[in-house]
Amino acid sequence: MKYGFFDDSNREYVITTPKTPYPWINYLGTQEFFSLISNTAGGYCFYKDARLRRITRYRYNNVPIDMGGRYFYINDNGSLWSPGWSPVKAELDSYECRHGLGYTKITGSKNGISTEVLYFVPLNFNGEIHRVRVKNTTSDKKSVKLFSCIEFCLWNAYDDMTNYQRNLSTGEVEVEKSVIYHKTEYKERRNHFSFYSVNAELTGFDTDRDQFIGLYNGFDAPQVPVSGEPKNTIAHGWGPMASHCITVELNAGEEKEFDFILGYVENDVNDKWESKGVINKKKAYKMIEEKGNPAGVQSAFEELQDYWSQLFTQYKLEHKDEKLSRMVNIWNQYQCMVTFNMSRSASYFETGIGRGMGFRDSNQDILGFVHQIPDRARERILDIAATQLENGGAYHQYQPLTKKGNNEIGGNFNDDPLWLIASVAAYIKETGDMDILKENVPFDNDEKKAASLFEHLRRSFYHVVNNLGPHGLPLIGRADWNDCLNLNCFSTTPDESFQTTTSKDGKVAESVLIAGMFVYYGPEYVKLCKLNGLEDEAAKAQVEIDKMIKTVKEYGWDGEWFIRAYDDNGEKIGSNENEEGKIFIESQGFCSMAEIGLEDGYVEKALDSARKYLDTPYGLVLQNPAYTKYYVNMGEISTYPAGYKENAGIFCHNNPWIIAGETVIGRGDRAFEYYSKIAPAYTEEISDIHKTEPYVYSQMIAGKDAKRPGEAKNSWLTGTAAWNFVVISQNILGIKPDYLGLKIDPCIPKSWDGYKVTRKFRNVIFEIAISNPEHVSKGVKKLVVDGNEIDGNIIPVFDDGKTHKVEVVMG
Repeated sequence: MKYGFFDDSNREYVITTPKTPYPWINYLGTQEFFSLISNTAGGYCFYKDARLRRITRYRYNNVPIDMGGRYFYINDNGSLWSPGWSPVKAELDSYECRHGLGYTKITGSKNGISTEVLYFVPLNFNGEIHRVRVKNTTSDKKSVKLFSCIEFCLWNAYDDMTNYQRNLSTGEVEVEKSVIYHKTEYKERRNHFSFYSVNAELTGFDTDRDQFIGLYNGFDAPQVPVSGEPKNTIAHGWGPMASHCITVELNAGEEKEFDFILGYVENDVNDKWESKGVINKKKAYKMIEEKGNPAGVQSAFEELQDYWSQLFTQYKLEHKDEKLSRMVNIWNQYQCMVTFNMSRSASYFETGIGRGMGFRDSNQDILGFVHQIPDRARERILDIAATQLENGGAYHQYQPLTKKGNNEIGGNFNDDPLWLIASVAAYIKETGDMDILKENVPFDNDEKKAASLFEHLRRSFYHVVNNLGPHGLPLIGRADWNDCLNLNCFSTTPDESFQTTTSKDGKVAESVLIAGMFVYYGPEYVKLCKLNGLEDEAAKAQVEIDKMIKTVKEYGWDGEWFIRAYDDNGEKIGSNENEEGKIFIESQGFCSMAEIGLEDGYVEKALDSARKYLDTPYGLVLQNPAYTKYYVNMGEISTYPAGYKENAGIFCHNNPWIIAGETVIGRGDRAFEYYSKIAPAYTEEISDIHKTEPYVYSQMIAGKDAKRPGEAKNSWLTGTAAWNFVVISQNILGIKPDYLGLKIDPCIPKSWDGYKVTRKFRNVIFEIAISNPEHVSKGVKKLVVDGNEIDGNIIPVFDDGKTHKVEVVMG
C-alpha cells in the first residue's frame, strides 16, 4: 500500500494522507541550525547540538507517538482544526505534505479555508521560517483566528526531561510587539536566547503552557484556541511556550501571508543586556528585518533551492529505471548530506541526548557525501582526527558543540581507527589534496600532543598491529562495528551497559571483521605512503597486511565461510561448530571486499553461503540461525528477540558489503538484486509493511525470524546511506575516484543495455556514456575520452575546467 508518490521533477515526496504508518519526516538545515519535521508538523529543532542547544521540546516514546512540534490552529467560528491534521485531528477536506530538499510544505483545508505552511531553515541563518498562507476559497467574506504554538525546551534536552526540582521554577520570557523571547537561564550562565516572531499585529499572545492548554487538556484541544481568545499570559517559573493569535479577515478568494521566525541568538557575554533585566535583541531585530517578510522569505527559499540543485550536479545518472534514478540522483544523496550533518544523534528514534557524533559513524558518512562538498568533508576529517587518542584508538563519540570526546561512552571499539584511513583515502581520491596529510592535528584535543594527519593514520594502522590476540587476529576491544557483539562484557546485572562495561581483560577475544577491514583499508595507507615517497614505511606496512591475510586464511576460514570472531574463551563465533549464529554477514562482506582467498575460491564460497543462509525477500539478515537464548559470552547481540536488530535483523548498513563483494567476482545480477531489495524507492508499494519512509534508508528491517518480517526501524540517520551510495555509484555503476584519476569499472545486470553518468571530478565535468552491447556484467573493452582511446580503465586527471566526453564499451 502507498501513502503518497514521488514527484521527481520537484525532488519531493508527496504524502497524501496524514495517517502514515509511522511519522514520515524530513530534515531542515545545512550549517548550524537543524530541525526535524514530520508530515503532521511534529518534531523539534536545535542549534549545533541536539542535546545541549535544544530549542523546542519533543516528547519521545509518547502516545500518540508524534507529539510536540510547530503547530498552527485555525478557529473558524468555533470549528477548530490544524493544517497538518495533528494535533487537533479534525477531519480535513484536503491534506498534502511535500517533503523536499531542506524544506517541508504542508497544506490543509476545511470549510472554505485553505492553509499552506512552508517550513525551512535558510542558508547561514540560525532559525526556522514558517510561512503561513491562509486563503478564503469561498464566495463570502470570512474571519478566522490563527494561533501558532511551539513549546520551548530548557536548552539541555537531558536535563529538561529529568531535573524537575529545578526546571519547574526557571522559565522566563519577554514579549515585545509580535515577538516572544525565551530567556530561561539567560540572566546567569547562558549568553543565548530564542525567539518566535511574526510580521503581523496580534490579537493577543500566550507564553504559559499550562494556561494555554489547560491543566487537563492536550495539544489536541488546548483551551485558548478552543475558546478563540488569547490570555496574554507570561510564563514565570513554569513551562514557557510561544503562541501568537492573529485575527485573519479574508474577502472572497483573498489570500494573506504571515511569516514566522523561530530563531536562536548568541550575544557576547559582555553585551547581554539592553537594560536591567531586558535582553539585548539587536541580532534578533536584524534576523526579523531580513527574513520576516514575504520578499525575504521568498529570496531565502530560492537561495536554498539553488544550493541543493548545485549539490546534485556532482553526480547524475540517466537510466531507464526511474526508481534507480531517483535513488541515485535525489534521495540517497540527500540522505547522505543529512546524515553528514546529524551523524546518529537526532531523529525520532534517537533522542539526541545520549549520543554525539560517532568516530566510526562520521568517518563512514564522509564516503557518501565527499563528492558533494569536499571542503566540509576536509573540515569534518580534521574534527574527527582531533578526538583520536595517542595510541591510535579513539573516543567512540564526540559532542559537536565542544568537539571533545564523549567520556560517557569512552573508547576501545577496535574498528574505529581504521575508519579514519577510509575517510581520508576517500577524500584524497576525490580531491587530490595530499596537503591534508600535513595538517597539524591534536590527539585528544590537546594541542600539546599535536602531530600531522599522516601520523594519525600511521597510528590508526598500527593500532591494529599492536593489538593482536592469540591467533594473530585483531583484538575486538569493547566491540567492533557490531556494537552489540560484546565479547569482553560478561554481564548478569540488569541495567548494566554492554557498551561501557568491561569485565574481561580484552586480551583474548578477536574479530575477523577487523581483520578484513585491515586487509581492505590497509592498502590505502600503503598507497599514501608510496605517493608521499615513504617507500620503507610502505614496505613495512605491506608485511603486516600480508601477514594478516595468511592469518585469516588459517584461523578465520570455516570451510564454507569466514568465521566472525573468537570469544574470551577462545571459542569460535560464526562457525558451523556453533548451535546458533553459525554465519555472520559482516566478515563475509569485508573479507570478500578485501579479496582474501579470492584465488582459492574463498570469496565465491563465502558469498554463496551468505546467499544460502542469510538472504530473505527484504534483504540479508545479520546472522543465522538467530539466537534464542542469552549467551553471556556474547553480550547484547543475544538479548534481542529473534529477527530484530543485531539478532538476525536485516541491517541495511552491511548489506552493501555483500553487494560490493559480489562485484569483486563479477556477479552483477546478484549485486543489483540485493541492492533493489533494500533501496527505499523499490519498497514503496509495501509501505504498510515497511512502515518507515519510502524515500530514505532505515538502519534495520525485521528479519525472517521476527513476528513481523519486513518492518523497518530507525530511519534516516544510518551509515546505510553512505554505503549504499558508494556501492551503487562506484561498485555497480562503476565510477570510482582514484588517486590518479577516475576509474571505470562497472558490474551490472547482464540485461542492461547501458546508461549515462555525469560526474564532476576535481573541477572537471565528465559526461560518461556506458554501453553494454555484449550484455556482460563486468569488463571494460574500450575507453574513449574526447575521441581518443585510452589504455586501461582509468581516466587521467584533467586540469582544464572543461567538459569531457567519455565513451565506455563493456565486453
